[in-house]
Amino acid sequence: MKNFALIGVAGYIAPRHLRAIKDTGNRLVAAYDKFDSVGIMDSFFPEASFFTEMELFDRYCSRIKGDDNRVDMVSVCTPNYLHDAHIRYGLRLGADVICEKPLVLNPWNIDALAEVERETGHKVNNILQLRLHDSIKALKKRIDEGPKDKVYDVDLTYITSRGNWYYTSWKGDERKSGGVATNIGVHFYDMLTWVFGGVKENIVHVKSHDRVAGYLELERARVRYFLSINADNLPENAVEGEKRTYRSIRIEGEEFEFSNGFTELHTESYKHVLSGEGFGLDEVRNCINIVHHIRNAEPIGLKGDYHPLAKLPLVKHPFGWTR
Repeated sequence: MKNFALIGVAGYIAPRHLRAIKDTGNRLVAAYDKFDSVGIMDSFFPEASFFTEMELFDRYCSRIKGDDNRVDMVSVCTPNYLHDAHIRYGLRLGADVICEKPLVLNPWNIDALAEVERETGHKVNNILQLRLHDSIKALKKRIDEGPKDKVYDVDLTYITSRGNWYYTSWKGDERKSGGVATNIGVHFYDMLTWVFGGVKENIVHVKSHDRVAGYLELERARVRYFLSINADNLPENAVEGEKRTYRSIRIEGEEFEFSNGFTELHTESYKHVLSGEGFGLDEVRNCINIVHHIRNAEPIGLKGDYHPLAKLPLVKHPFGWTR
């Protein structure tokens, strides 16, 4: 059994990590978040120590280094722009780290973390759960075993509705979240490059506060994508549970179904990490390079091979400004 510490326990994604720690037979000894709405801990680890100040959390984790409660693993569920600093903290604490996606915002952060790995002898693992989805593993097998010279036509559509709160939170600040492509799309880009190979061309057609559309030419696929957080972009009757969400991948015009089990793969991710098969720094490079390029690219408009939804009219930012 390993002892975990969790940074960012009040966040939206933290319950999946709490469940994964429990379901893999491990325990949480300490958690930190500057917000104290963490009653969810009672359902998993009510005995874990909790801190709202990083200094006190650090002092506790350092104090227990020499006993049976020492921290073996640190899970990071904080806002995207803080991942790099919290990963470094975990490594220098003497623990391996499991971090939510995106691992970092910039490609050079990966190289810097590799240096800290070498210094500490500990490892960084990223949650790239789509690689563990049965349907996507079957798709990769099909592509790997198919004609080696075939280049597939792929359309990716992902619309996940967000209200005006989004723009007030850190998620609406591109400097902190990395923008729409990073915040909601990075795992799709990872999945596509895992299945179809590396990037040959990366073109951005449309980019705004609530959507991004573009074209990726991969080694074995031509990908048109459209990502949006605007509910007005949803097709009719596209409702998933209580959230208005629509995800679609069409390959050669045929719908590829992978909705079931999409959000239930964190425990599998933890099992892979704990067995020494986690996804490390090298695995994450492709998707971080893609989203970094998209974030800094100048959109070319509706030219070339663009996703049909890229033609949807843009709407004004709810607060009348854009970042």
